[in-house]
Amino acid sequence: MLNTHQNLLKRKLKKFALILLSIYIMVGSLLYFLQEKMLFLPTVLEQDYVYKFSQPFDELFLKTDDDAVINAIHFKVENPKGVILYFHGNAGDLSRWGLIAEYFVEKQYDVLIMDYRTYGKSTGKLSEKALYNDGQLCYNYLKEHYNEARITLYGRSLGTGVATYLASKNKPKQLILETPYYSIIDVAKSRFPMFPVEALLKYKLQTNQYIKQVKCPITMFHGTEDSVVPFASAKKLFEVSPKPITTFVTIENGNHGNLINYELYHAQIKKILP
Repeated sequence: MLNTHQNLLKRKLKKFALILLSIYIMVGSLLYFLQEKMLFLPTVLEQDYVYKFSQPFDELFLKTDDDAVINAIHFKVENPKGVILYFHGNAGDLSRWGLIAEYFVEKQYDVLIMDYRTYGKSTGKLSEKALYNDGQLCYNYLKEHYNEARITLYGRSLGTGVATYLASKNKPKQLILETPYYSIIDVAKSRFPMFPVEALLKYKLQTNQYIKQVKCPITMFHGTEDSVVPFASAKKLFEVSPKPITTFVTIENGNHGNLINYELYHAQIKKILP
């Protein structure tokens, strides 16, 4: 009787283990095959969509070597103090992000902000390499119109990885990172600790590697209550960054999308973008 009970228990445990394993494999597969949809949340605009901003701007269509087209907005002011190349977050398009970039235009800076491939009016196939190449395309465009020493690279959330890569390969005036991450691998590990995300992820965006090669001043902003990119991930990035040229600005109670609501953010921006 006891053996029968034990065998029944073993069968139940084996069945339960198989169910758990099936769920694990299924979720892991979804993580692998749907990672692009989880990481990138673009909205698409019709090609004849007309942008409306309060600041003067030119609309650009920059063609890449692989026949993609990158749509960008180039805000221009009279007698600019410099120019900011802004890389936005993972959701939306230029109709929204252009409004956010106007904050810097109001401070008398020209701003160039692009839409990633598949976002807004931009076309082409997304990849990590394409993100970097398209960013360099915009950087090269600015170098044709400005002295490189007047270019500030600004990355927000997803865009911090692209901005850091460019700063490591070029000689901009400075690098500003709002809600940066150590790497996308690090963020994924915090969300899916039970999965081998390093092997599963096609997009790694290893900011931690590129930041070590940056030679210009770096400013990082991060909120302690960020639920999208953990504060700990940004602190890890700071730990591997070149300390003599890096400033880390902690915004108490700030979350992922509201740092602009804090006076500390404005005060620091005023210092680095006088």
